[in-house]
Amino acid sequence: MARREPSFVCQNCGAAYGRWQGKCDACGEWNTIAEEGAATARPAQPGRAPRKGRLFALEPLAGEAHDAPRLASGIAEFDRVTGGGFVRGSVLLLGGDPGIGKSTLLIQVAATLARAGHRAAYISGEEAVAQVRLRAERLGLGGAAVELAAETSVEDIVATLGERNTPRLVIIDSIQTMWTDAVDSAPGTVTQVRGAAAALIRFAKRTGAAVILVGHVTKDGQIAGPRVVEHMVDAVLSFEGEGSHQFRILRAVKNRFGPTDEIGVFEMTGIGLQEIANPSELFLSERDLGSAGTAVFAGIEGTRPLLVEIQALVAPSALGTPRRAVVGWDQNRLSMVLAVLEAHCGVKLSSHDVYLNVAGGLRIQEPAADLAAAAALVSSLANAPLPADAVYFGEVSLSGAVRPVAQTAARLKEAQKLGFARAIVPEAARTEAGSEPGFALEPVGMLATLVGEIAARGSPRSRSGRRAVGET
Repeated sequence: MARREPSFVCQNCGAAYGRWQGKCDACGEWNTIAEEGAATARPAQPGRAPRKGRLFALEPLAGEAHDAPRLASGIAEFDRVTGGGFVRGSVLLLGGDPGIGKSTLLIQVAATLARAGHRAAYISGEEAVAQVRLRAERLGLGGAAVELAAETSVEDIVATLGERNTPRLVIIDSIQTMWTDAVDSAPGTVTQVRGAAAALIRFAKRTGAAVILVGHVTKDGQIAGPRVVEHMVDAVLSFEGEGSHQFRILRAVKNRFGPTDEIGVFEMTGIGLQEIANPSELFLSERDLGSAGTAVFAGIEGTRPLLVEIQALVAPSALGTPRRAVVGWDQNRLSMVLAVLEAHCGVKLSSHDVYLNVAGGLRIQEPAADLAAAAALVSSLANAPLPADAVYFGEVSLSGAVRPVAQTAARLKEAQKLGFARAIVPEAARTEAGSEPGFALEPVGMLATLVGEIAARGSPRSRSGRRAVGET
């Protein structure tokens, strides 16, 4: 038996309090604390012995290890991110902005498995069955043997799916709409999300079905209730992209059965999401050759080399505090590169607005983009177009030195494959040899050296810009 006691839980992070307050001390959000019912066990009755624990076997650490059996989804980019496919009994959490294409991606995955002869179930808590069918028909998947249902009760879902042969894949869209009788709270609250997720995870572990939970995203881009759900599941996938771009990036944030730094690239079309076999060529397809302020960065996303264009615009500012805007890169990283240019390279940017953008909607997270960003910034300031056949990569330290980065050979091989003739690399990469003739390496030890070379190519029309980078 249990008695009801009031509890106040933050709907953003799941922190619990004994009374209501306006601000959550754990995550700092305002007006996210709501009252929920909490069950508190009564003390044991006098004279009643507590239940004894059940003995279980302990296994030695040494032993034969086996790779987890996987079920390929049939979509290569999706399998790349998950580590090769679905592991039996695994639970995945997929998050993304509203309208980004989560439901479209998952209905394609379910249809592909169903056409391969596996049982797949799609449970929608937000749409009716007719609405899901309309989407499937629009994508040309109406003939796939995917089982549909519009249900929100976890107990009913578990009972229905376990009645006969267990599905190999179960999609729950979304976990915030599910509710369980074990918790006396409104659907969507942190307590209900925790209870519903726990029940579905138990079902997956018991039956061996792979379960995908769709999670809503908060205003700051995090999956709603991350501290409640993310640590419970086996993998967390993030579906990213801008509404103005047709590219979509599937990124692994957590994965117990695979890498956590892989990405899958898709293109949103009228017939659904299409896989991109060569993302570098796609990101550079609309590149504006001969323009100042653009540099090609040779990056690495997981095990995949990726070439993207970094665009910079440096313009005189009439404001007392110039603007610093960046899209697709870390704001703090941009501030550090600007400080190094100012302190060690003689580049005067204190009276200029700075705008930096990664073309195509991709978000870069590795520090190897420092050199390409610095080259684009100086190119824009001095009105000096960079060589169209060159790629840049290298980490810039606070002393102005260009530090080496990992997987140099893979970056150079991708650049050669796409027709680039040279690479501006850190000094430590001098020993790396190109596999094709005609590919040259230009090592740079200090950032000031590269800044001087770019400024020397500046256009005479931009005399003020050339003076800003220290040229007399």
